[in-house]
Amino acid sequence: MRQVVFCDVDGTLLNSEHKLTPLTEKAIKELGKKGIPFVIVSGRSPSAIYPMQEEYGLRGPIISYSGAVILDENRNVLFSRGMDKPSAQELIDFIEHSPFDVAWSIFASDEWVVKDKGDPRIIQEEAIVKAEAVQGSLSTIAAGEINKILCIGEPQEILGLEESVKAEFPTYYIVKSIDRLLEIMQAGVNKAAAVHILCELWGVDPKDAVAFGDNYNDLEMLQAVGRGVLMGNAPNDLKEIITTHTLDNDSDGVYHALRDMNLI
Repeated sequence: MRQVVFCDVDGTLLNSEHKLTPLTEKAIKELGKKGIPFVIVSGRSPSAIYPMQEEYGLRGPIISYSGAVILDENRNVLFSRGMDKPSAQELIDFIEHSPFDVAWSIFASDEWVVKDKGDPRIIQEEAIVKAEAVQGSLSTIAAGEINKILCIGEPQEILGLEESVKAEFPTYYIVKSIDRLLEIMQAGVNKAAAVHILCELWGVDPKDAVAFGDNYNDLEMLQAVGRGVLMGNAPNDLKEIITTHTLDNDSDGVYHALRDMNLI
């Protein structure tokens, strides 16, 4: 039986200071010694994942943009799905004319374009993910398709925008990664779909896979594998759906769950 571990980043792998703790770093390296792949699965762009891999000496494929892009350990694209630019522009126009105060970002391949680079919400996001945005518009994007639109705002603003966008554009995948971040992707994109693609490539039965997550954009992934583990810091309503829990991300929840499963 071949096994694989899929793991969300923010709120799961990293602690609240956006750092990988020594115990969790040790767990990943123990998996490597046993030949068990450890796959980072994140809403982040590839360029916001690479610095973390390099800082902690992590290798392996990554799933970025919550499943819209999959790259192998040599950073070659294995899969990419996005919306066309006219569709993305329609969404941006809708967000711009909505009553909700949010800062939007456009992601395509490894490009990150924002309306206002001086917006404090964008500056904060740059600091968290250790990547730099470019001020511009949809026309600034060189890539042919848009992998993700991200909106940043206060929780009530994000909640209102989420309801509004879902009502107007019901075919897109629209999900919160945390209460102040709303992701909009092409229909059919989610972490679970990307997990299934990698499992098929590797000849792994998803029932033999493990996944860790902490928020709404992790739900499908946790349901798609044999052992989906929810972090202790997850929203309470998710804990009613995913019944296997571990400690929170400040208490080495990933490490303790892997140890309890005898994977390390």
